[in-house]
Amino acid sequence: MRPALAALLFASALLAADRPTPLPGQALRSETVANNGMVCASHPLAAQIGLEVLKNGGNAVDAAIATSAAMGLMEPTSCGIGGDLFAIVYDAKTKKLHGLNASGPAPRKATLEYFKQKKLDAIPERGPLSWSVPGCVEGWDQLRAKFGSKKFSELLAPTIRYAEEGFVVTEVIAGYWKASERMLSGDAGLTEAFLRNGRAPRAGELFKNPLLGASLKRIADHGRDGFYKGETANAIVKLSDAKGGLFTKEDLADFHAEWIDPVSTQYRGYDVWELPPPGQGIAALQMLNLLEPHDLAKLGPTSPDYWHLLVEAKKLAYADRAKYYTDPKFAKVPTDTLISKGYAAERARLIDPKKAGVGVTAGDAKVGKADTIYLCVVDKDRNCVSLIQSNYAGFGSGLAAPGTGFGIQNRGCLFALDETHANRLEGGKRPFHTIIPAMVTKDGAPFFVFGVMGGDMQPQGHVQVLVNMLDFGMGVQAAGDAARVEHVGSATPTGKPEAERGGTIQAELGIPDAVVKELEARGHIVKRVKVNGGGYQGIRIEPKSGVLRGGTESRKDGAAVGY
Repeated sequence: MRPALAALLFASALLAADRPTPLPGQALRSETVANNGMVCASHPLAAQIGLEVLKNGGNAVDAAIATSAAMGLMEPTSCGIGGDLFAIVYDAKTKKLHGLNASGPAPRKATLEYFKQKKLDAIPERGPLSWSVPGCVEGWDQLRAKFGSKKFSELLAPTIRYAEEGFVVTEVIAGYWKASERMLSGDAGLTEAFLRNGRAPRAGELFKNPLLGASLKRIADHGRDGFYKGETANAIVKLSDAKGGLFTKEDLADFHAEWIDPVSTQYRGYDVWELPPPGQGIAALQMLNLLEPHDLAKLGPTSPDYWHLLVEAKKLAYADRAKYYTDPKFAKVPTDTLISKGYAAERARLIDPKKAGVGVTAGDAKVGKADTIYLCVVDKDRNCVSLIQSNYAGFGSGLAAPGTGFGIQNRGCLFALDETHANRLEGGKRPFHTIIPAMVTKDGAPFFVFGVMGGDMQPQGHVQVLVNMLDFGMGVQAAGDAARVEHVGSATPTGKPEAERGGTIQAELGIPDAVVKELEARGHIVKRVKVNGGGYQGIRIEPKSGVLRGGTESRKDGAAVGY
């Protein structure tokens, strides 16, 4: 296990000791209901900032940008302007869905030969060689230009003020921050931005980041060029040169996000939408296709048969993920085949209902970490935004350019250094991505805007939330709070499969003991955990009344707020 991931899991375990145990079908807080607009985010102040934008006449995209900026300040352990961003937008005027891939590529100078000369068989998790171009700010720019109604100066003003005057650190975020103290102290740029008197802020303390405020001001004044050119870009390239990195000014200045078409499958009469590779969203669609033939509603959330089917479907989908998912500009990705019902029927023959699968391999599709935040917004006109952003590992690469106030992501370490692998490193190529926004429509209208954070947990979380809601009849809050599992040990998209004796099921304590015993009897390895990774937000739009129902799971600090 990577050190950064181990530290964050330790932090999660400490926090979990004081939190209620999720149980099947149980909501641990009330749903938020509203009839005008709603924002859900994993920091309450960030959600409030987005809500104020809606109240002041902004639309869902305006509110999403403002909330995203605030999350980069208030949850820097997971995201910020040094990371990437993906979004799905429903435009109520045209009744169409739009996908945005704002993930940055590897530097042009990054080649397999370079790493071979360095005698490296994997890209380091930390340091400048793990960098890919940060896509967040370009994502904001594309969103605002296509759908927004307000200027950057208006949208970033609340976060700039909090950066200068201070915001209160919340409990879960404080735990992640403290777990990163040692790493933060190893870099001057991170130390000046995120430590005070040699330590991270504690829950309830006021924290200021005026350096980030200054970086945001440059964006407010100059748009995307305030990040990808000028003072901020120069500081990043200067750090790259000093640390042995590969970034050039052109890598930053020439980067542009890409509008893409979301893809979908139908499940129980609802259309579930994800973004295609290089993200892992279609793994959720593959899992849903494998589960749909089974009467899960009859099985129920306390049936070992359900949990067995879920895990076996995950193994099959993730085996394909390891082989096929990559930047489609550099290799053909058989997305249509992978998410088809016919392919699912073929793969489903590999599931033994009474025995855990071991050494699962990818199918023949006939081809020629995870630290993340998720937020969602619905406005009075029912424009919808599903947005997710991330540094990858906590505080990213362990480096920040002095004077900028933000960590730079390490998403590039997800490239494979195997020249035969679809996800192999190539200059200008985007790496495999774990962060995935999602949306559900019914008869063409938005029904559910949601996402689940947490690296490999994300497709698994998407599926469990949807099954909880569409099969088990749970509300929007209970669907996220309910006890869940995370299967770990599948093959990875870096070309180095983890040891997989069928993997391990991490089952939250709310999963009944009888279920765990039966899963073990079928050959599964099961480990009990207080809380799994992840972090869910969701807004459900009632088809007849139009009432908004919001949920944000109790495993995080978040809030669903509406008016």
